[in-house]
Amino acid sequence: MPLSPSSTRSLLAHLSHFPKRALGQNFLVDGNIVRKSLELAEIAPGDVVVEIGPGLGTLTSALLEAGCEVWAVERDARLLGYLQETLLPQFPERLRLTEGDAVELPLANLGPVQSALDFKVVANLPYAISTPWMDAVLSGPLPTRLVLMLQREAADRYAAKPGTKAFGAISIFLQSAYTIAPGHAVASTCFHPRPDVDSFLLHLIRKPEPVIFPTATKELIRGLFQQRRKQIGSLLRDRLPDQGKSWLACLGQLGLSTQARPEEIPVEAWQQLMQPAA
Repeated sequence: MPLSPSSTRSLLAHLSHFPKRALGQNFLVDGNIVRKSLELAEIAPGDVVVEIGPGLGTLTSALLEAGCEVWAVERDARLLGYLQETLLPQFPERLRLTEGDAVELPLANLGPVQSALDFKVVANLPYAISTPWMDAVLSGPLPTRLVLMLQREAADRYAAKPGTKAFGAISIFLQSAYTIAPGHAVASTCFHPRPDVDSFLLHLIRKPEPVIFPTATKELIRGLFQQRRKQIGSLLRDRLPDQGKSWLACLGQLGLSTQARPEEIPVEAWQQLMQPAA
């Protein structure tokens, strides 16, 4: 599969395909980044791997050649057709391709048998869908490991610490389920066309006892962060006049002030505060 700007341009021209900015179609053209992705994911023969937006199949082919079973979802019908004509005949038993929206199919139609076992996600994630896709994945079942090419700003938001402006609801949900391992910065020259933003390989390892927040609790936390400059005490009293009292008492037991703002409350406290709302 193409691993240079020139070969990628030639193939796209042959397919009469123009990269669609709205779909985040920035194609990876650096073999070192492909190898780094597989290395971080600790890919081994027999691994079940979900890929989002396989595009021209650069990462897909590397995963298949490493002996993986790959489940991939691609929204662009022309690119899907190209993969069906080229990669599928080579790996008919280990490649599962689905046409669809990755937010609606966050695990690429991974079957119940496979999702009940250990599986990984390795993907050059379209930047426009990164947060809604991540939120869908965090509803479970959870991959054991994820290596995701992301916009640097999104990666920073997922890894943000309490007390910073980037810390928010998605930071809480992700860090409750995953440990953030060392990743890798990626230059814009590694893509065609070059994106206007910096990129980063985010490396996530599932915790031994991951916390998955119920939908109603997630909606509540998002709502609290929409007023992130207000004190948590007044926010809870306004939104949950009855249950809020027990949560405020829990704050005190954790040594946290009711005058704290949502962005100042650590992840572990959110877990203890919010789980009773389930």
